[in-house]
Amino acid sequence: MKNRQRLTGTLFAVFTIIVWGSTFISSKKLLGLFTPAQIMLTRFLLAYCSLWLLRPRKLSLTGRQEAVFLLLGLTGCSVYFFAENTALTYTLAANVSILVAAAPIFTAVIAHFAGEERFRRNTLWGFLIAFTGVVLVVCNGTFVLKLSPRGDLLALCAALCWAVYSVLLRRAGQGLDPVLVTRRTLFWGIVTALPLVLLEGVPYPAAALLTPAAAGNFLFLGLIGSGLCYVLWNHAFRLLGVVATNNFIYLNPFITIVTARIFLNEPISPLALLGAGLITAGVAAAQREPGAAKASS
Repeated sequence: MKNRQRLTGTLFAVFTIIVWGSTFISSKKLLGLFTPAQIMLTRFLLAYCSLWLLRPRKLSLTGRQEAVFLLLGLTGCSVYFFAENTALTYTLAANVSILVAAAPIFTAVIAHFAGEERFRRNTLWGFLIAFTGVVLVVCNGTFVLKLSPRGDLLALCAALCWAVYSVLLRRAGQGLDPVLVTRRTLFWGIVTALPLVLLEGVPYPAAALLTPAAAGNFLFLGLIGSGLCYVLWNHAFRLLGVVATNNFIYLNPFITIVTARIFLNEPISPLALLGAGLITAGVAAAQREPGAAKASS
């Protein structure tokens, strides 16, 4: 039964990472018409409405629980996406990808001090191996080091937000329906994203939503990238734990360059392939149960 749970959780996590690694293509196409905040708000709205249709049931929460879900909406939705997207305007995309990939190790540290999951040596080794692979994949044969304090700090802020969201979700979601938990999180994501859209002061191009390209990309981002994948990620947390699930985030940069190769014809260097191997090895090392080596000998 335990092996089946691990397999199911792994499949949910891998599917989600494949989708999240592909969403940049849709976002890139939409950025010609919409601002980053408008894209964020629209995908959250679509995801929220789809989950209401899927589970038209109210979630009753105490005031304290509601406050936790507000934090989930901030750290896992609005502030996370805003920090990541804003970072791209101040620093290199490579810097953002590398720094956001620090989210799993941040998660392991926070989970340890929060008393959720113990920090294991395998987690550290997995991070070191996989993070080296992430650097190789993101650089993709072109090593350019350009530090930008503002952008780099925003990228680290995004990674930290995701780590806090992960640990909070583990606690807040216990005993609750994952669909309802995700829907409530998205609700607060929408509420906290609205001021960001208003602050931009850019008119919303509603007419563009009627075009097949914009509608298709938003449906993919909202229904699959946000609605379905947030629910599956929540399920993976329950089956694998927050630390083990977040280790799959290391795969995200490689999924991104593979989809860029398929859809945008961008090249993949031999160093990036080596990086992919290191990422896989790092994820495997981090997932390994304590004492597994002794048991197998």
